Amino acid sequence: MNKIMALPVLYSLRNCPYAMRARLAIYASGQQVQLRDLVLSNKPAEMLEVSPKGTVPVLVTSNGQVIEESLEVMLWAFEQSDPDDFLDKANQNVLDEMLGIIAIFDNEFKGHLEHYRAAKRYHEPTLPEHREACESYLVQLEQRLCQQEYLMSDKPTIVDLALVPFIRQFARVERQWYLQSSYPKLRQWLNTYLQSRMFSKVMTKYPMWLDSKEVVVFGEH
Repeated sequence: MNKIMALPVLYSLRNCPYAMRARLAIYASGQQVQLRDLVLSNKPAEMLEVSPKGTVPVLVTSNGQVIEESLEVMLWAFEQSDPDDFLDKANQNVLDEMLGIIAIFDNEFKGHLEHYRAAKRYHEPTLPEHREACESYLVQLEQRLCQQEYLMSDKPTIVDLALVPFIRQFARVERQWYLQSSYPKLRQWLNTYLQSRMFSKVMTKYPMWLDSKEVVVFGEH
């Protein structure tokens, strides 16, 4: 039990795409954390004390470092252990390129995606316009996947894990349109992740930590 209590603590929200990609990286890196699932309407005082901004994910490492951004959590995980080389360390300067691609999706695509989701929810006539704005980014991914199995090469990298939760959100907005859209390689890529053991583990539903205070160990041993 002492060994478990010494593990890093991850405050998470099951369906939040940022928390999702943090969990994906932790799982892929083989790390273990104490997972504390929450709902945003009832944030633990323990989390707000270390991270007053009140968003997830928040990782508190074993030495007390607080990491508040999902991409930083991903990088932390792979810096601890990267058995499948998600950071592609053999290729110089590739990390900067990968972080640049992620930044484009975080800073540009995500905004268009939020408009698209809102347009569907509120039945706005601007829905096709917002979908097309998203598509300009999906076209680039489809082109990459026509040349290789994953977004950077024939092996997965941090880029794939970082983008999966957001492409999943896009795919769920207009399901029938998406299934008939001209992105077969993207659909195949997304399905590979959604049907994987890793995604199943990452999306396991646990009791809310504030309700149970149950110690949940997440990640591969």
